[in-house]
Amino acid sequence: MPTPIDPSFSTTGPEWQIQPLEPAARPAGGSSFGGALGQAIQSLEQSQEQAADAARSLAEGTATDPTQVVMAVERARLSMQLASQIRAKAVEAYQDVFHTQV
Repeated sequence: MPTPIDPSFSTTGPEWQIQPLEPAARPAGGSSFGGALGQAIQSLEQSQEQAADAARSLAEGTATDPTQVVMAVERARLSMQLASQIRAKAVEAYQDVFHTQV
């Protein structure tokens, strides 16, 4: 006899909704690559801090919703993976340009 499905494991709640990313604010004096890179790194740092705070609150037993903790940690992990891939591609492009003979 199959076990009944527990409705508490439903994946249709608002915690499973993917929130849209907010566009990065542009510097007032014009857009620059350095400014955009700095903002992206700040966003990555904030994501990592939020995940650390959420994990700490879960470990202390003060977290009200464990799914929010998991979502914050996963969001931070994916952000770090993206940053790592972008860095790898940038280094690869730099090496290609550096080794190009003129």
